[in-house]
Amino acid sequence: MRKHIISGFCFVCALLLSSCSPRDFLTRRLAADLIAASNAFRTPQQFLLRTGVLSNKDYLSPEYLVLQHRGWISATNAPCPPQLAPSPCWDVLLTPSGVDAVRSFVSPDERDKPSFSVTAARRELLGIVGISKQGNVADVDFTWRWVPLNEFGSALYSSALHYTSTVGFRYYDDGWRVVQTASHSGEPLDEALRNAQRAQQ
Repeated sequence: MRKHIISGFCFVCALLLSSCSPRDFLTRRLAADLIAASNAFRTPQQFLLRTGVLSNKDYLSPEYLVLQHRGWISATNAPCPPQLAPSPCWDVLLTPSGVDAVRSFVSPDERDKPSFSVTAARRELLGIVGISKQGNVADVDFTWRWVPLNEFGSALYSSALHYTSTVGFRYYDDGWRVVQTASHSGEPLDEALRNAQRAQQ
C-alpha cells in the first residue's frame, strides 16, 4: 500500500513539473537570458557627432573633450547664432586624423553632413547581482559594461567601467518577462540602463 502511495505521489509531481515552463521560475540564468536578449539591452550605443557651429557647453562636453584630445576635431571661435547664445561658440571640423578614424564606418556622403551617427559600442552582461521577488513582480540587479566596436567607441566608452542597473520583471501566463514600461516594481530596462550611465558620469 505504501509503495502505491509513493508511486502515485511521484506521478502527480511529474505531472505538475511537466506542466511548468522553464520561464515559471525566475532563476539568475533566466533573468540573465531575458535581459541579454531584450531589445533595450541589445541596441548598440550611437554617438551623434556634430560639426559646424556649436555652443561652448557642447564643445566642452566630456565626449568632445575626448575627441579634441585625440586630435580628431579642431575648432575656431565663431559668432553665435541666436539659438546658441551666449558666446563663445565654436566652428568645429573633423581633422584629417578624425576623417581617417571614421572612414571605415561612416560613408563619404555622411562625413560631409553637419552631423552623423557613429555606432560606437554594445553592452555586455557581466552577471546577476541579486533577485528580489514579491508575488508576481521582481526586481533584478545586474552588472554590465560597454564593449567598444571601433576606434571611436574605444575613445568614448571604457570597457573597464562596470555599471549596476535594476530592472523590473513581471510574471505573466507564459512566465516571467522583463518590464517594458514603467511600473511600481523596478524600472523599464532602457531607463535602468540610462540611469546607471548617468550615475557613473
